[in-house]
Amino acid sequence: MTADALPLADLEAYLADELGARVTDTEVLDGALNTVVAVSTESTEHAYVVRQASDMRDSGLFIDLDREYRVLAALTDTDVPAPAPVVYCEDESVLGDPFAVTTYREGEPVSVGSSLPERFQTPAGRRAVGEALVDTLADVHSVPTEPFEGVCERYEPLEQVEQFADRLDRATDASGRDVPELRRVVDWLREHAPPEHETRLTHGDFNSGNVCFADGTPPEITGVLDWETAALADPRTELGYLLFYWRDDGDPTPGLDAIRARYGDDHPDAVAEVAAAAEHGFYRYANRPGSPSRRELIERYEARTGLAFDHGRFYRAHAALGLAAVWEDSHARRVAAGEPTDWEPLLDYTAAVTASIVDGEFEA
Repeated sequence: MTADALPLADLEAYLADELGARVTDTEVLDGALNTVVAVSTESTEHAYVVRQASDMRDSGLFIDLDREYRVLAALTDTDVPAPAPVVYCEDESVLGDPFAVTTYREGEPVSVGSSLPERFQTPAGRRAVGEALVDTLADVHSVPTEPFEGVCERYEPLEQVEQFADRLDRATDASGRDVPELRRVVDWLREHAPPEHETRLTHGDFNSGNVCFADGTPPEITGVLDWETAALADPRTELGYLLFYWRDDGDPTPGLDAIRARYGDDHPDAVAEVAAAAEHGFYRYANRPGSPSRRELIERYEARTGLAFDHGRFYRAHAALGLAAVWEDSHARRVAAGEPTDWEPLLDYTAAVTASIVDGEFEA
């Protein structure tokens, strides 16, 4: 059900009965991949969150809502600050489809590509943000895996590469884009997969837009949200994912001049976004004073988890390819729907960066 069609009065009546508290307000927070509604009670503003999957989740990329709820249940009493499960409703008479109720995590996400809150815009604040992110990721990867067996799918790194390649093929068939750099990366990954790998709980989309930072300083992560991509997989792929968004001094800017020449007139705003990512990183604070380097993040992660980030080029290229395939698919869906899209500058830059990682031009 779409966010604007939610029968909020029915929801409030159901929640009052289930929670034993009078609901005073409901506020729709999001209506894209999930419909998300904040619930306030007489005693607490934004006490709970209602979460219902949208049609966009009907793909092999995501676990279903019931499994996501069970992941949250298994995270209870761990060091990971995930929302606590409260109730799972399968009664379709309430909202038309099943939904989950969890506790509300206070704090503020920082979406990829946006600036840090002003209170963090100091050298010490930027360093603390980077350290909080990698520490929380390490905590996710340190959770015992047994409670997630039978809840999360298991994936080996090469199995994921084949999934990425398949998604890339389907997306580019639909959009008509030619991506020889990414196909070269697929071949390289097939040939350079590590002979052995770990299996840990992975979030699947761990970034600063899926965590909550508490008010005040120093930066503190109060919540890790959106577990619909949780899996049992090699944790180094997810560290590679975090590192992809980062930028160090001396990193190249592959393809940027060609992107400006090709798209600057038709998509100036999209080109400006790509240029900002090339200068500062997809996290706009990643190459500003105080922010830790990729090597410092790796060393901190290794110390906290006891896992060595061996074969780092493979894992960073693996993560970059996966993200490139997701973004190519998003562009292709807009093309297929006849909707305007300005994704191509980003897609070209992501492909160029992914190939440069394979070529050893981005050191870690």
